[in-house]
Amino acid sequence: MNSTATSLSIFLAAAGASHFARPKFFEQVVPPQLPGGRAAWIAGSGAAELAVAAAIAVPRTRQAGCLAAAALFVGVFPGNVYMAARALRSPRASSAKKAATVARLPLQAPLVLWALRASRQR
Repeated sequence: MNSTATSLSIFLAAAGASHFARPKFFEQVVPPQLPGGRAAWIAGSGAAELAVAAAIAVPRTRQAGCLAAAALFVGVFPGNVYMAARALRSPRASSAKKAATVARLPLQAPLVLWALRASRQR
């Protein structure tokens, strides 16, 4: 496996596992209006990240896994926007938390590009 795909697979496996190890952290990303409850969305997105990591690790499914990773990074972006907007509106959120949630938003673009670049490598 090429180093770009390897690092992407490891990154996604760690992110997916963290959804199960620290689900409380992810509650702030899931808008309460989504049906099914936050716990289901947290577990589902964690499982999706683990599945995509596994797909990237298998040579036969690597390209599809990398493209799925790019789609996943795009798909979670609205949750990151929700988290930033919520922090910015909260009088209880620290300046550091507000800055961190806003600074996180443009980081989705390099993640998408990373996955797309990995999908093109052999």
